[in-house]
Amino acid sequence: MTDNRVELRGVKVHPFTSHEELLNYVSERKGILVAINAEKILHATEQTRSIINRNIGYCDGVGAVMACKKYGHKNVIKIPGCELWLNIIASLYKEGKTFYLVGGKQRVIEATVHKLHEDYPGINIVNYRNGYIKTEEERQELIADIAEKKPDVVFVAMGSPKQELLMEDMNRVHPAIYQGLGGSFDVYTGFVKRAPKWWVKHNLEFLYRLINQPSRIKRQIHLVRFLYLVKTGRI
Repeated sequence: MTDNRVELRGVKVHPFTSHEELLNYVSERKGILVAINAEKILHATEQTRSIINRNIGYCDGVGAVMACKKYGHKNVIKIPGCELWLNIIASLYKEGKTFYLVGGKQRVIEATVHKLHEDYPGINIVNYRNGYIKTEEERQELIADIAEKKPDVVFVAMGSPKQELLMEDMNRVHPAIYQGLGGSFDVYTGFVKRAPKWWVKHNLEFLYRLINQPSRIKRQIHLVRFLYLVKTGRI
């Protein structure tokens, strides 16, 4: 199979041109979807780079998109993880596919499950739990439950690389479609407000978040640095 991934500082990214292309890819192969942005590329360690490269990295940020275009993939698009997981559900739940959710605070995960049942009538969620796994025993119980329930799709919202390491352990006992979601359950349920559509459409979501949360300035500086490196051909 031809590997058409773009390598950015050792991080390999799939230059998907649409949500549909990504969905077709993961439906055929299963595996773990990992969101890639400028920060993950710049700060990749040997561990995180290895995690991304043995799974399915996709462009979740404008920086990653610009870098892929620099390498000739003109039609690559940004695929926000907080939209992708809902597209996965929308495309599969009517087929009777099953879902398993892990992550967030207890009130957030419960609100997420409740809203999913409202938005996708008939969705089959075989189990769920919060993201506060405090002991190795709890972790193994979760993995054993995945092996028993055999869900078609598993969403894990715990932040990187914690969620990816957990998904890899799950995938060893039960291959499925896995996606790491970070704080997407909070956004979906309204506990955290996402940028309005205009800002998202014009790739200015990072700026909206910065305006509303100035403490993010240190993180956003890395995006500026990344874009400079792309423009000067250093990435």
